[in-house]
Amino acid sequence: MGVLRVILTIIFVLDCIALTVLVLMQEGKQQGLGSIAGISETYWGKNKGRSMEGALVKGTKALAIGFIVLAAILNLNF
Repeated sequence: MGVLRVILTIIFVLDCIALTVLVLMQEGKQQGLGSIAGISETYWGKNKGRSMEGALVKGTKALAIGFIVLAAILNLNF
């Protein structure tokens, strides 16, 4: 069981580093209230899921879920 714990800890550390990098790569969401209505009209507003920002958001969600699962598993006393 010691080897499994070491492997999971290494994966957990890599997940933490990747999650930090992805969060730092994302654009700021504080563009003011004036841009709320106009953003839905732009190309990037309509195709948010296919843009680089959409990919970063999806990757962040996946890594966050992995972070929570690995933290829960590593917290068990096995």
